Amino acid sequence: MAHQLPENALRELRHDEEYTPLLSPTKQYREVTPWSVGWGLFMAVIFSAATAYLGLKVGQVFEAAIPITIIAVGLTSATGRKNALGENVIIQSIGACSGMIVAGAIFTLPALYILKHSHPELAVNFMEVFLSSLLGGILGILFLIPFRRHFVKDMHGKYPFPEATASTQVLLSGEESGGQAKPLMMAGAIGGLYDFLVASTGLWTENFTSRVTDFGTTVAEKAKLLFSCNVGAALLGMGYIVGLRYACIICAGSALVWWIIVPLLALIFPDLNIAPVGQEALRAADASPEALFGYAKSIGIGGIAVAGILGVWKSRSVILQAFTLLKTVAGRGTAGSEAVARTDRDIPVKIIAFGSLLTILLTGLFFYFDVMQGNLLFTIVGILIVAFISFLFTTVAANAIAIVGSNPVSGMTLMTLILSSIIMVLVGLKGTGGMVAALIMGGVVCTALASAGAFVTDLKIGYWIGSTPRFQQTCKFLGILVSAATVGGVIMMLDKTYGFTPDNSDVMAAPQARAMAAVIEPLMSGGGAPWLLYGIGGLIALALDFCGISALAFALGMFIPLQLNLPLLVGGAVNWYVNSRRSSSKEEKEQRNSRGILLASGLIAGGALTGVLSAGHQFFGINLYLTGWGGSGYAEWLSLLCYALLIVWLVKATLGEKHKG
Repeated sequence: MAHQLPENALRELRHDEEYTPLLSPTKQYREVTPWSVGWGLFMAVIFSAATAYLGLKVGQVFEAAIPITIIAVGLTSATGRKNALGENVIIQSIGACSGMIVAGAIFTLPALYILKHSHPELAVNFMEVFLSSLLGGILGILFLIPFRRHFVKDMHGKYPFPEATASTQVLLSGEESGGQAKPLMMAGAIGGLYDFLVASTGLWTENFTSRVTDFGTTVAEKAKLLFSCNVGAALLGMGYIVGLRYACIICAGSALVWWIIVPLLALIFPDLNIAPVGQEALRAADASPEALFGYAKSIGIGGIAVAGILGVWKSRSVILQAFTLLKTVAGRGTAGSEAVARTDRDIPVKIIAFGSLLTILLTGLFFYFDVMQGNLLFTIVGILIVAFISFLFTTVAANAIAIVGSNPVSGMTLMTLILSSIIMVLVGLKGTGGMVAALIMGGVVCTALASAGAFVTDLKIGYWIGSTPRFQQTCKFLGILVSAATVGGVIMMLDKTYGFTPDNSDVMAAPQARAMAAVIEPLMSGGGAPWLLYGIGGLIALALDFCGISALAFALGMFIPLQLNLPLLVGGAVNWYVNSRRSSSKEEKEQRNSRGILLASGLIAGGALTGVLSAGHQFFGINLYLTGWGGSGYAEWLSLLCYALLIVWLVKATLGEKHKG
């Protein structure tokens, strides 16, 4: 069996062309075994605890999927286990539940503990945290399964899937000692060392900004114009895989907000009150560009919401097909299901439909007996909001991950909280009870969207390799169960140990949860929301869609900070440059493209593994930071030099592999 993705794995298929995965659809392979399930669940527990702790304490959530993939491959090699590719996909799929459940939980639920200090009557218990994470995770998986074929098969080659690409290359590297394993390991070592020196020692800075010069500082303070670019290896690799087209659209969204709207806010509305989370309100004229962006990114939230609605409308045929299939299956039973190829078998549609209804019913019972205090009207309204928004934004989350590898779940959750709060106030639920209800509802939706977005990556990996989707889908529920229990326990322990108090943000940062608490408290007390900004974002999305431009990609650019978007443009430009160079043959051009993808995947994998290592030494209190040098202007100029050298290496390494006839 070949251990390299087919030539047509990453491009659109020609007419009548079929993609054939590495594992033959006509054969059976080891996938769900005690080895794969056991290690997958172990990874889910360990990484759920680690990412939850560091996400709340440090304020950053590292992506666990790629490190888990690396460990799975390492275990296979260390134990001499043969033909374990199918098992490693399952280990990765189960273990990756940790990241998606953690993201859903810590973005919202710690806000309950934060609000408890100003509202002593507010009570929080383990079951609320556990059930909201569990039910949200299950809902997200069930809602995504009917769209699997659309995203991973029908749209083959149309989306870059950066994280899925990197994970797949890591999985394949474990199947051979040479070939693609060597450049992947080389790029992983370079990217890992590069990002480790940045994150842990501060030898050079993580971001290069225009504030490095006095002139740049003055421009940022007076004109509110700021240039900022993350110079990490992982984001460079991510940009290479995303490609120049999507990177340009995303960065255009960033440029609109950061370099046009932010300066105009301070110029036209100098007395506008800007209230960064956890800080006192400032006049727009006195606020920093970052603080102004915190206000203006609501335009991006509105754009994401409308892009999501447009996406659902465009996917209406896929949705109708799912319901038609349900009707067909219900009419003829399960006969003929074995005729479907192994690599195209999902959980039966009947079970998906029944499971979705059962999960919604259980969520309704949870709301009725715990969250809504036995009020039937509040329960019905609450469950309708959760079910509708979760389903509506499932495709948005999957699209975002497929395009840029980043899920705007915090923006969609913020929109959910605002809508939930306003609707619940209209039906009569307000005050402390309303805050709890809105946050629990937001927690369910946030986890559902995080789960759906992350799961589309797993399914794409399985599609490329040739795994059985039904096995991936079934095992995912086990991972969700143990991850939800782990996250709930960690959040409660951290509250008892440190306390999520409003004045304790240096110990327990929880920035997203603090933002949610800051938004929801005034809403439940009669405050408002920035509807004008949401409306502007929505109109921009409509205009872009009319022009045939990806509204979601542009809206992501308006919402995600500038320093995280510009590296995508750099990586995309490198991709364009190396692939636009003349080649002696078509085969050499394809080989060059494959090598570039492999090296970029290595940079992503090395950077992701560095996130775990950096988090580990922070956990044990080991300080490697170069005090006095780290963060200085010299370190920032050094970062630009090192970034340039990294780019030159990526170009030369990609072009250096000549075809050998």
